Amino acid sequence: MEGKDIEKRTPVPERPVEERIRDFGEVSLGYSKEEAIKEAKRCLGCRRPLCVEGCPVGVEIPAFIERIKEGDFKGALRKIKEKNLLPSICGRVCPSEYQCESKCVLGRLGAPISIGALERAASDYGEEEEEEMDAPPKPKRVAVIGSGPAGLTCAAELARDGIEVFVFEALHQLGGVLRYGIPSFRLPRNVIDRQIQRLKDMGVRMEGNVLVGRTIPFSDLRTKEGFDAVFIATGAGLPQLLGIKGENLEGVYSANEFLTRVNLMRADLFPQYGTPIKRGKKVAVIGGGNVAMDSARVALRLGAEEVYIVYRRTEEEMPARKVEIEHAKEEGIRFLYLLAPLEIRGNEEKELICRKMRLSDELDESGRRKVSPTEETISLPVDVVVVAIGQRPNPLIPSLEPRLARGRKGEILVDEEMRTSLEGVWAGGDIASGAATVILAMGMAKKAAQSIKKYLGVSSRE
Repeated sequence: MEGKDIEKRTPVPERPVEERIRDFGEVSLGYSKEEAIKEAKRCLGCRRPLCVEGCPVGVEIPAFIERIKEGDFKGALRKIKEKNLLPSICGRVCPSEYQCESKCVLGRLGAPISIGALERAASDYGEEEEEEMDAPPKPKRVAVIGSGPAGLTCAAELARDGIEVFVFEALHQLGGVLRYGIPSFRLPRNVIDRQIQRLKDMGVRMEGNVLVGRTIPFSDLRTKEGFDAVFIATGAGLPQLLGIKGENLEGVYSANEFLTRVNLMRADLFPQYGTPIKRGKKVAVIGGGNVAMDSARVALRLGAEEVYIVYRRTEEEMPARKVEIEHAKEEGIRFLYLLAPLEIRGNEEKELICRKMRLSDELDESGRRKVSPTEETISLPVDVVVVAIGQRPNPLIPSLEPRLARGRKGEILVDEEMRTSLEGVWAGGDIASGAATVILAMGMAKKAAQSIKKYLGVSSRE
């Protein structure tokens, strides 16, 4: 490989900044077929593909890229779907730069293959003529609680082997965090709808407005309802708050509420839709992850004139994807570093009081530099504050079922096969791991599905 002329990475087209900040349309346009083929031809086809080791669901990446090289998008999609049944979603929101792309050999020589963009292209261009996978029906029934990435993945993995699957969703629309947590400019609603419809076509039965634990007692699923197994995928919907004075003022939102009001309840179209939201001219978003970037960019599209990301470390320590940080910067979001909120004052016109922080050379348990407070404070004039510092596991089912073993953060404890402390009950995704990525939730769900099939005596295709 030494001395080989490496072509530059093919850029993914995006909508112009001045156009995209005016609506909620998708920012990334994705590759054309020609661009996808050009990018695929950069792949070296390594004998030992390290990129596969970086994929939480084990997609055979060089194999699907090889098919794109040949212009066979349908074949590429089929190869991906051997391991991942939600490729059009993963191709848009999976942090591939930290996973499969970080292992790509070309990354040492220049830029890695755009694996995420190629996965999206395979889905976008291969799905038109895709055939559904059929399996003989089995006399087994599994309840899946939650229709986010973990719930949908587990349902798909079970259904493809003929198991009857019922998905129960607490909200009135399906998709879980994919729908209420991720803005449509990153993940269009029709993409979610299309993936859900494909699962329905595979025989998965889905029902919204069912809050397991209230609408249906959790203990009834295995007894009165007669399910042979249960998979809990209720996510991390409990917002983490700052615990500072003024956090309960009007116009101060958790990111969970702020994004749900817009993404799910369409507060951006109020009063056409019934859910209002306070539209501030100056909006501060507290946090440095993807949810903070989403919240800031949503606030901008709601009409804010100034939007600040307030983060207690520096950009180097931010957990958000680099592409999301860059998009936020391009759109005019201002980044204020080394600031920790102390208090929120006022009513209509507020002040966010922050203490200035300093970085130390000592690392914390996450491997990032620790921060410590200084004596200096600043005041930031704002109308709206959005707190985006993380979420904790949904507490409802664990609180109602004392036999479920829980961790110190409220997560359901599971073994290496995602089994809980209850017979016939599995858990996966954020309810078991705490807030994580879509693809990691899917990886856990695949493990759970394999274990459930083994428990039910159903042979797997894999």
